Amino acid sequence: MRVDLHCHSTASDGTDTPAELVRNAAAAGLDVVALTDHDTTRGYGEAIAALPAGLTLVTGAELSCRIDGVSMHLLAYLFDPEEPELLAERELVRDDRVPRARGMVARLQELGVPITWEQVARIAGDGSVGRPHVATALVELGVVASVDDAFTGDWLADGGRAYVPKHETDPFEAIRLVKGAGGVTVFAHPGASKRGRTVPESAIAEMAAAGLDGIEVDHMDHDEDTRVRLRGLAADLGLLVTGSSDYHGSRKMVALGEYTTDPEVYGEITRRATGAFPVPGTGGI
Repeated sequence: MRVDLHCHSTASDGTDTPAELVRNAAAAGLDVVALTDHDTTRGYGEAIAALPAGLTLVTGAELSCRIDGVSMHLLAYLFDPEEPELLAERELVRDDRVPRARGMVARLQELGVPITWEQVARIAGDGSVGRPHVATALVELGVVASVDDAFTGDWLADGGRAYVPKHETDPFEAIRLVKGAGGVTVFAHPGASKRGRTVPESAIAEMAAAGLDGIEVDHMDHDEDTRVRLRGLAADLGLLVTGSSDYHGSRKMVALGEYTTDPEVYGEITRRATGAFPVPGTGGI
């Protein structure tokens, strides 16, 4: 069984529609794929309607959080998307994305970049606008060679010249909200130091004590030494270990299923969840 638990669609900052994502996941030989768009569940309906036979969909989201000034992402799986408290918090984060993106455009203009809000809005389409859309605009303009190259101190990385903060949830509150909605929580790419400052292990230990279920270890932004360290940390703290592609379509150079989660860990995630259940494919439309 091949399980990829971290993928994005055009509902946030991926380039595949939700329907294309599940079809591409089946074509890549996956048995299970998770749709984890940023702070939104808007892609669920389309993904479920198109779900091919033989592929199971795990519904989820990647929640924007911040602890002690450090930005982090929390993967939430199989929660009730209509649970009022978690829904209200997701909307609060999502609603702050547009003014934040406009602020980044303004800062880039001040730096002499001929970017426009109209260009970023076109790239984002109906998705939840975010830094990857601004980064794509910089690629289009020839300012940087790739989306990854935009996430530096010169441009969009945390604390970078064009960085603008947005509302982000305290991770302890996020864990509480997801648990209240029957979901399971996994700290996404906790050792991705090239993205900026990372959360210290002491804070991860505190999150584990507060109910964090797991950490994402096998990820494109973790080198082998980081993976070894995180596996040891997970063992010490009793956390599940996941692996996933963090697929964004053509926006990132990583393939569906390039990193996967052990089927036994996937099974434990489904056992712990009470808010929703994995959706088996019936052939799609």
